[in-house]
Amino acid sequence: MDLVFRARRVITPQGEIACDVGVVDGRIAAVEPFIESPNVVRLADDEVLLPGLVDTHVHVNDPGRSEWEGFETATRAAAAGGVTTIIDMPLNSIPPTVEVEALEIKRKAAATVSVDVGFWGGIVPGNLADLKPLHEAGVFGFKCFLLHSGVDEFPAVTVPELETALRQLATLDALTIVHAEDAHTVRDSEPDYLGFLASRPREAENKAISDVVELTRRTGARTHILHLSSADALSLLEAAKRESLPISAETCPHYLTFTAEEIHDGQTEFKCCPPIREAANREALWQGLRDGVIDLVVSDHSPSTVELKAGDFATAWGGIASLQLGLPAVWTGARDRGFQLTDVVRWMAAHPARQAGLASKGAIEPGKDADLVVFAPDQTFVVDKNALHHRNPVTPYHGRSLSGVVRQTWLRGKEVGQIQGKLLRRGEA
Repeated sequence: MDLVFRARRVITPQGEIACDVGVVDGRIAAVEPFIESPNVVRLADDEVLLPGLVDTHVHVNDPGRSEWEGFETATRAAAAGGVTTIIDMPLNSIPPTVEVEALEIKRKAAATVSVDVGFWGGIVPGNLADLKPLHEAGVFGFKCFLLHSGVDEFPAVTVPELETALRQLATLDALTIVHAEDAHTVRDSEPDYLGFLASRPREAENKAISDVVELTRRTGARTHILHLSSADALSLLEAAKRESLPISAETCPHYLTFTAEEIHDGQTEFKCCPPIREAANREALWQGLRDGVIDLVVSDHSPSTVELKAGDFATAWGGIASLQLGLPAVWTGARDRGFQLTDVVRWMAAHPARQAGLASKGAIEPGKDADLVVFAPDQTFVVDKNALHHRNPVTPYHGRSLSGVVRQTWLRGKEVGQIQGKLLRRGEA
């Protein structure tokens, strides 16, 4: 073994156990009760060894809007939060990743990364001919919007346009991920939070998700619902799963942490689309995780500059900066509701890796990449926005007390900082 991790608590697919984890050539070679080695990393009694998290919903915004974030800062924040693999969204960068040439431009922008990085392609009106070449170039799937995306260079598709794309992508067995809010139900926002919340009602999500379920049924294409906010839609997804339709769903740490009741006018750091809803809705989302209707939890890290977050809820940028904080935020809420670290790892590592087809990621077991996190679940801290690695000091978590501190992050058997992340292609990771 090149290296052995020894811990009283290790989160494996078989549950939490005491064991040694042996590493050879950057991969996990053995998970056994004891492995003889001169090179041992011994975890403290208050530490747990987790697999590196996989965050499949990150807006890096680079190139073109790198003042919002950028690959260097985003991947450094990811590593600090125990995330060893991210998949970057196709929009907010310029050009958007809707053709192979744009994908290559984005790969060049990701020259310096601290963790492994993959890329989604995009579906926009008029790029049907680009989908297969993007798939062959290694994107992990395709994202679309059913209403205005927030940036003009990534326009929405209609439901009939999405059906046409899904029929083509079904022949490739490619995954389509959907921002599901109905364009005809959403209306212009008022400047206060209650007005913003009313402008993007649950009905907008419910209608769009119903449309995606029906398209999945008709086309046989694999689909995924992004950032589920409306708990009312859980029944639609549960019925689709009972029907064995190839559809999955995610929610995000901010929907599991915050409530509409605690957000005051002017607190635009909380603005996101779809919006943070009421406390009862939050608890129903947790129940959706418990029931297995929601498959995974990812950040939807969508940062911007301080200036774009200023103003009111009608004009400020809609996005939550949270890439570094997802693990402690989710663990804090999960533990309070009786969940275990095995649950958090399933939602934030195993299932995102499986969804994206990352066969070497997401678990501590032989054959996987030695992407590992030393986590102190009982240590608490207060979030300081100025101490985060995100490019801009804007986050609704500022001042909030969270449980769980990432003490070390290892990528392919090397501590982050001693190794560069690599760019991933679908089918090669």
